[in-house]
Amino acid sequence: MSRKRTHKIRIITWNINSVRLRVGLAVKILKKYQPNILCLQEIKCQNDEFPQKQFHKLGYQHIALNGIKAYHGVATISNLPIANERIIEFGGLADGRHIETEYKLGTQDLSLHNFYVPAGGDDPDWTVNEKFAYKLAFLDAMTAYFKKARNKKTALRVLVGDLNTAPFEHDVWSSKQLQNVISHTPIEREKLAKLQAAHKWDDIARDFVPPSEKLYSWWSYRARDWASSDRGRRLDHIWTSPALNGKVKHFDIIRTARGWKQPSDHVPVLADLQI
Repeated sequence: MSRKRTHKIRIITWNINSVRLRVGLAVKILKKYQPNILCLQEIKCQNDEFPQKQFHKLGYQHIALNGIKAYHGVATISNLPIANERIIEFGGLADGRHIETEYKLGTQDLSLHNFYVPAGGDDPDWTVNEKFAYKLAFLDAMTAYFKKARNKKTALRVLVGDLNTAPFEHDVWSSKQLQNVISHTPIEREKLAKLQAAHKWDDIARDFVPPSEKLYSWWSYRARDWASSDRGRRLDHIWTSPALNGKVKHFDIIRTARGWKQPSDHVPVLADLQI
């Protein structure tokens, strides 16, 4: 009787905040951590401007892009063949915020959704702030989509990216002081919870780091000394579908990347899956 082959897959998600400016840091991450798949957000370039050659040189021949000029944009870079790719405009605008890639793992298919959820601007009143209203509508559209998804119990799905929302008390440096600051407002946290419940997604970060511990993936550029003040937020996420419960063997937020030269304000988030 033959045994099923086990596939070990490392995924890293990172809001790079301009891939052309920080392609050297992306190369550094690939060399040091050797993921199979690197999901980038805020690439800030059109598809034909994406620096593919640097990734090809490292053996990452498969690249799926949803870029736009100067803003937003997502990219999924892989050393595994991409069987299919698809873009869904959840907010109704072609603003480079999503790409799905599929991978053949023997007789199984793995679907990976790479998201850049709108930030939402500064005013937490959605009735006067169109950017915040758009963010909330985007989260609602994501929820509706995954609520209708087929084979919820058996499909291998991963959702990653900059969701621009810190859902729990210890995902921010001060829940009390940030409760009226966009990314941690009650309405955003409520909508993110509904999105998670729509597919019974597992927020794997809190499987490895207790909810009582502070955990961040973003620190503002405004801080003079980001490390000592440590006023961060956990905006970057890796979620897995019910069929992947128990399949995530390692998780890490690569905090040291915030201290690299010309860093992004976000740091990479890593997960190892054994399927």
